Amino acid sequence: MKEYRLTDWLPTTKKEVELRGWDELDVILFSGDAYVDHPSFGAAVIGRILEAEGLRVAIIPQPNWRDDLRDFKKLGRPRLFFGISPGCMDSMVNKYTANKRLRSDDAYTPDARPDMRPEYPSIVYTQILKKLFPDVPVVLGGIEASMRRLTIGRTVYAPASSSTAEPTHSSTVWERNRWWNLRKG
Repeated sequence: MKEYRLTDWLPTTKKEVELRGWDELDVILFSGDAYVDHPSFGAAVIGRILEAEGLRVAIIPQPNWRDDLRDFKKLGRPRLFFGISPGCMDSMVNKYTANKRLRSDDAYTPDARPDMRPEYPSIVYTQILKKLFPDVPVVLGGIEASMRRLTIGRTVYAPASSSTAEPTHSSTVWERNRWWNLRKG
């Protein structure tokens, strides 16, 4: 039977980063799912591809967004960017049944705990990272970063330098389209 070392997986803690002898990370990935190093998990695949290109990559699975945000601060500022993958399944499908009732478990969380990811993790994680590290780019991936979410989702983001007011969570589709057209013109 093959023996595995801790360095066989992408680092998830400061100690694991130090075990690899790294003093700085190039990319830090945040995932709404637990960390499973398997091709069916997008964050793991992206992490391995970036690592194969010579980048120093770490992954933070299911960060706690409700406390003092230590999970978002624990690895510091990456050299290139933060990456966000909300998970294998849309967060709303993962959280609610077709009858709009809360699910009692989460298939992509240890012990199937249903409280380990927020609704719309792409939005929540991005807002936290931009508040903590405003000058570091954030790259979104996964189903929540698709055009479907951007056109019918709750929030559309604007660059910090935008001169027009950003739509709020209560904006209608018409208001968001109007805002988008103002930005293009």
